[in-house]
Amino acid sequence: MLRRYNFFKNFSLKNKEFNQNLRKARKSFKILKSEIKNNKIPFLASFEKNYKFDFSKQKINQFSKCKNIIVIGIGGSILGTQSIYSFFGKKIKKNFFFINNLDSNLILKYKKIKNLKNSCFIVVSKSGNTLETIANLGVIFSKKILKKRLVIITEMIDNPLMSIAKKYDAEVIEHKKFIGGRFSVLSETAMFPASLMGLNLSKFKDLKRLMSNKSFISSLIQNVAAMHTLNLKGVKNSIILNYDSSLNDLGYWYQQLVAESLGKKGKGITPMLSFCPKDHHSLLQLYLDGPKDKFFTFLNSQKKENNFKISKEVISSKINFLKGKNLDFIVDSECKATKNIFNLKKIPFREITFYKKNEKELGKIFTFFVLETILLSRLMNINPFDQPAVEEIKIETKIFLK
Repeated sequence: MLRRYNFFKNFSLKNKEFNQNLRKARKSFKILKSEIKNNKIPFLASFEKNYKFDFSKQKINQFSKCKNIIVIGIGGSILGTQSIYSFFGKKIKKNFFFINNLDSNLILKYKKIKNLKNSCFIVVSKSGNTLETIANLGVIFSKKILKKRLVIITEMIDNPLMSIAKKYDAEVIEHKKFIGGRFSVLSETAMFPASLMGLNLSKFKDLKRLMSNKSFISSLIQNVAAMHTLNLKGVKNSIILNYDSSLNDLGYWYQQLVAESLGKKGKGITPMLSFCPKDHHSLLQLYLDGPKDKFFTFLNSQKKENNFKISKEVISSKINFLKGKNLDFIVDSECKATKNIFNLKKIPFREITFYKKNEKELGKIFTFFVLETILLSRLMNINPFDQPAVEEIKIETKIFLK
């Protein structure tokens, strides 16, 4: 999935600035590796196989018989779970519903669930005070429905969600204080729902081995150096070109990780998502012939779920090349064609392709993007773990609500 020297194409490795940043990235990685070894970045403990979850097999079994799982959260509290659920698709035999915004249409989807008696509710908020999450819980609230089938994942402190948990005897799973929302994908936040999906949690986690994997580290360091060099040259827009819709939510998870971690002090990288080949007919003209302020990530997978073939009844001599083809083959052909044109036009891009679509591959890319973000923040001299501007909006919103 991540091959050595696969990042970036159409980017000169002989560039003087790149080589300077490559040395900085190597130095930063050595420091990071030492910090991880000495547990100085606490949240990364959740990326290790020996991480102790605040839930037991007994608690998993208690809720595993539920057919419908309704997850309520916003941002980092829910994006990881959504990306995992979408990634595995039909492999997951249960129905997951995500209420991830203040949106009446999401509530209407929830209302269509026919058998609420065979459902459970997972509410996630690190602070236990997230306005949107509590509002959505309030909208769907029912004593009969929620009693004995409500799981709350939050910090073990006095907060509104803990008050609800105590009042209605809900199950509480600790959201560790040292794990921020957007970095929580391999902690309780997403791993408890993943356990209800029937997935192998330990296979997601391989930080120790990856930190010694020469190919992985080479790609990571070179990739960070290239992105930072592009950023300094004014190429600040990171575009995900996604050719597999089951990876859409992974793109949204990446978008939050990068935007909220790096967008500070007038600095940052703007991550944007394009869903292809649909966006070939809307945005590709801009990408190919517009301002050169973008670099790209091609996201795809070889193992797709469906194999829909084109009926020969619609094939005429002018489009005979479609005869016997299926949709996935056409999508992959458009992806290859776009990469060829990017090469001709010298547009910088990288490729991430999933081959097996299993826990190990997804965990590897979660780990890669998190480490990439931390290293980029150090080259940019910013703190990736806070979001002060967002806190200002939260305070201002409460003024209007009072």
